[in-house]
Amino acid sequence: MKSILFLAGCLLGIGLQLSAQPVDSLYKEKYRPQYHFSPKKGWIGDPCGFIHYQNKYHMYWWGKVESRDLVHYQEVTPFTMTGENIDMNYFTGSMVIDKHNTAGFGKDAYVAVYTIAEKVSKKQSQGISFSHDGKSFQYYEDNPVLDIGSTEFRDPTVFYYEPTKRWVMVVAKALEKKVQIYSSADLKHWKWESDFGPCGDQEKSWECPDLFQLPVDGDWNNKKWVMVISVNWAKEQYFIGDFDGKEFKLVENHPQDPLYVDKGMDYYASRTFRDYDSTLTTVTSMGWVATWDYAQLVPSTYGKGFWSIPRNLSLKTYPEGLRLIQTPVSQLEALRYNEITCKRNLEVGVHKVDFFTPSENSYELDFKFDVEKSNVFGLNLCVGNGRKVTISYDTDSYNLVIDRTNCTDACIPKFSRMEHAKVVPSGGKLRLHFYIDRSSIELFANDGKDVFTFLTYPDDSQTGMEIFALKEGTKYFFKGWMLKSVWTAE
Repeated sequence: MKSILFLAGCLLGIGLQLSAQPVDSLYKEKYRPQYHFSPKKGWIGDPCGFIHYQNKYHMYWWGKVESRDLVHYQEVTPFTMTGENIDMNYFTGSMVIDKHNTAGFGKDAYVAVYTIAEKVSKKQSQGISFSHDGKSFQYYEDNPVLDIGSTEFRDPTVFYYEPTKRWVMVVAKALEKKVQIYSSADLKHWKWESDFGPCGDQEKSWECPDLFQLPVDGDWNNKKWVMVISVNWAKEQYFIGDFDGKEFKLVENHPQDPLYVDKGMDYYASRTFRDYDSTLTTVTSMGWVATWDYAQLVPSTYGKGFWSIPRNLSLKTYPEGLRLIQTPVSQLEALRYNEITCKRNLEVGVHKVDFFTPSENSYELDFKFDVEKSNVFGLNLCVGNGRKVTISYDTDSYNLVIDRTNCTDACIPKFSRMEHAKVVPSGGKLRLHFYIDRSSIELFANDGKDVFTFLTYPDDSQTGMEIFALKEGTKYFFKGWMLKSVWTAE
């Protein structure tokens, strides 16, 4: 357990014992996601270095993948780093494009900023590597560029702050539950500016901080800064505030209770794309679909781990204050086929869904329930062989419950879990928008105000769907689509 806790949120490049099956067959492998990104083989952990540059999305886990649409992926290389000390590991970090050659590696150089994890001493410090093609990075000989002598100091996010003409780094002091903010003129010499925290969820650890701006209610002339922090090796919380290049301050009346990015069981270490083309009109993120209790123990054989579908982020005003909204990128609609639409009344009891019968778990569902009448209702997904995933909703308590205690045919320690959260409907309607993909479900409730991501690992034969209700009187509108695999061209 101790070793897993040490590695949490950071470990990259683990060598895994893989089956001897050819790569082409891996895309059809049992449990293999069909429209989420996973590498051809091997381990993938935290997203690192997410940038939009030269009309491409560049994504690193210190391997590299590129995409033009955030739907189809071209894996470039499983290894990008060279020249390092053999007594270190590369942990989580970020990527910048040095347009003005501030670091002296050349105009428009790619510069990776990451945590150097020393194998013997366990010390963690921040280092840099540089590249001229974004594919092969050379270790900077004068690393580390930031060292405070700590074994719990990791996961830097770096970006350029135009008003001060300086680079900004946010980096976690994990067990102190703090994010330290530094600035630099050249990416090599860093000045401490301020600390943020502890606050919100302070139970175990803080990791993988990100700091970015979002529009309020769709108005880019009214922006706030959002700090996202991974906590407890299992979830993410976020804070809303203002940032002046040196200090992050919470908005007035910010809630003391944690605001969670995702209320499911398996979403961690998300990163936003930094736009170096200045052409994007959205802020988009992706996260790691895993939890450290069992990330290394799941039954996939191509390797371990995959990333979430990409999500566009924004802030919206509610009676209780500003809240983060996450919506799936519209580009995913290109994968849809065999659309089914219907309106129905919920019947009392449990009934097989006969209007949408997928042959495999790779589909999208969009339900809109009328919740003005008291009821408890829900869905059973991945039904078969006596197993299922249950999502239920109580209109009186607003409680949404996810039960995956009997959903997988595999033996995964600590996997049998339930999760619940308060989900308040809007205008007497509850929208539940699902993305089901072989071994996971992502649920966007109420247009992305409440999001739940969780792993499932059902058997291939578990493709059934059931709908249930305790009482009469609930109406719903349904749309569903099968989703094409993004690996068909491989």
